[in-house]
Amino acid sequence: MTLCLGIETSCDETALALVRDGKLLAQRIATQVDAHALFGGVVPELASREHLRALGPLLDGLLADTGVTPAELDAVCVARGPGLLGSLLVGMSLAKGLALATGAALVGVNHLWAHLLAPALDRPFAFPALGLLVSGGHTQTYRMDSPVAFTTLGRTLDDAAGEAFDKAAKTLNLPYPGGRFIDVLGQLAEADPGMFPRPYVANDSLDFSFSGLKTAMVNHVAANPGLRAPALVDDLDALVADLRARGALEPLARVCASYTLAVADTLRIKTARALDAFPQARSLVVAGGVAANSVVRRTLAGLAAERGLAAVLPPLALCTDNAAMIALAGECLFRAGYRHGLDLEAVPRGRRIPWDYRRTEPCPGGVFGELAP
Repeated sequence: MTLCLGIETSCDETALALVRDGKLLAQRIATQVDAHALFGGVVPELASREHLRALGPLLDGLLADTGVTPAELDAVCVARGPGLLGSLLVGMSLAKGLALATGAALVGVNHLWAHLLAPALDRPFAFPALGLLVSGGHTQTYRMDSPVAFTTLGRTLDDAAGEAFDKAAKTLNLPYPGGRFIDVLGQLAEADPGMFPRPYVANDSLDFSFSGLKTAMVNHVAANPGLRAPALVDDLDALVADLRARGALEPLARVCASYTLAVADTLRIKTARALDAFPQARSLVVAGGVAANSVVRRTLAGLAAERGLAAVLPPLALCTDNAAMIALAGECLFRAGYRHGLDLEAVPRGRRIPWDYRRTEPCPGGVFGELAP
């Protein structure tokens, strides 16, 4: 049996989780949304300080919840990047300290790959698979040949899908983070397929670009200033009631529905193109924060059904950043015989994450069983 601790501090969620043989034992998460909402986005220095403040109590609580002692850990798995450098270093410091004190293996985890393995905490899926990662900072497609073998097929050239939702919400004067508000409001009206463009699809590229869609929203609202929500109301029910009382609900909901459809259609077009380039895929894995969007989930599940593939989507709780996915990805690496030394480095966003593992004897098993090399 293999017991792995996962540590996630790549952005504004502080999380710790314990996974044993691919099964989640417990997880503790401290969100920083309220701390950053005042600024309309994540403030890196504030995020680092909040991680430092939260990690100790979270670890104590997690161990108390499970009755596990640090000496029982086989591996300490930590998100090494991409992310905010200061935030990553806080989690990295805890991971190295625990590994040094307990003798557990240290395993640095690619945060993006971990997202794509997260659905396996709910149920395993078959390889090879095509992975679509859609989050606030990244929109990428991957060829997934095994739990530890990923090849990038397409990536965003500028803004990610999650950033497109956040910018749209800010333009519409919706609270931060705004993706949830756009999703719920969009369900209250019919989408107009012609209201917004499908960006960067008139080509043969597998890459994404959402900057033009963001601009289209800004221009649309500038031409129709009455679309902006009249006040920043954090409660969804209260916001809907306020908009309905003002007679502003239907036009705003229609814009949200149309914008969401444009994002979902773009993801479908590019993912279908990636599947054409990777016909060996047996599963379509969709993960990341934007995978919680109801239209995106429905659209990509429909594409998988059309292609005769298994549609693999994480439960909503595992779409956003979490430590369970870090622990699972770390366990897969650990079982495949990959470890790090205490010279492990954090890798901020914008830099390539190196494959710098030290190889040891593998110990197959876990949630993917014989599928892991």
